[in-house]
Amino acid sequence: MPKPRNSTLAHLRSKGRLAMAAAALGILLAGCAETQLAVHGVKRLGGQSQPTQIGNYKIGNPYEIAGQWYYPAVDYEYSETGIASWYGPKFHGKKTANGEIFDQYEVSAAHRTLPLPSIVRVTNLENGKSIKVRVNDRGPFAHGRIIDMSRRAAQLLGFERKGTAKVLVEVVEAESRQIAAIAQGKAAPKVSVAEQSTVSAAPRDVVETVRLDDGPIADSGEPTTSRIKLTPPSANTSVESAPLDGVVEEAAIVEVTPVATSSIYVQAGAFSIYDNALNLRNRLYDLAPSKIEPIEVKGTTFYRVRLGPLETVPEADILLERVIATGQNGAKVVVECADGGSATSGC
Repeated sequence: MPKPRNSTLAHLRSKGRLAMAAAALGILLAGCAETQLAVHGVKRLGGQSQPTQIGNYKIGNPYEIAGQWYYPAVDYEYSETGIASWYGPKFHGKKTANGEIFDQYEVSAAHRTLPLPSIVRVTNLENGKSIKVRVNDRGPFAHGRIIDMSRRAAQLLGFERKGTAKVLVEVVEAESRQIAAIAQGKAAPKVSVAEQSTVSAAPRDVVETVRLDDGPIADSGEPTTSRIKLTPPSANTSVESAPLDGVVEEAAIVEVTPVATSSIYVQAGAFSIYDNALNLRNRLYDLAPSKIEPIEVKGTTFYRVRLGPLETVPEADILLERVIATGQNGAKVVVECADGGSATSGC
């Protein structure tokens, strides 16, 4: 039996109202999606997963550890080579220097003087892998180390099992300014379209993961593996596996670039007067082969006294302690290209 006309009209009106409601809901959901993208852009500063709550902004006063003074400061031109180490189980779940809770399965790092938080790019000069990392803690305080990576960051850079790596550490200025503003409750400074793409362009489509038991400590056990399906943003990047404990995280972008052979040196000191450098070299003559290397910094020529080259990190650690014992408390381990080129250009 055909429906009455009034019933048909009522049915059409009801369908019209549903269509309008669906359209309105679609607009609302689109707005929500834009909001989520903006939030993800903030949470993914540095191309890595960020905690929902970023810790306090902190520079700090000069401080002394084991006779060595450190001077925290804002330095957007910071670039340094040296040896990286990693830390994890003993500090997992404890507070970092700027009030965050340290998670060894998140990508983060500790640095002695950079503002907290900051974003740095760390490049492993042994395999060419590099990632952007959020600095949220102070350290390392062992002689001969310039940065302490979280366990996850060390895994992504490929030196978790080895324990240390020759690295280049560079501040990422635009993203460091952004995260500093957010930590201080200020409006984040505007960045260019190109810079925005580096902040939030990381892939997010995790399809399959495999739960892993707690992974091996450096230099022990069999390598752990995981399966994870992702869509890399470009041919120049690769994406590594899920965390060692199987917790699914947003994918970290690992860039891989060619690197040249590099060597380790102990830099005993740097002087603006050549004779001072020569005097120090003469005093350290019996410790190891040495050289005086000129370098220009902001229009001033400095003469660096370097001992080496050294083949391994343990050798460098021993020599560094001997140099420090002569009174050179500012001595440090550096990495230099084997042909004398600058490691700051990728070695």
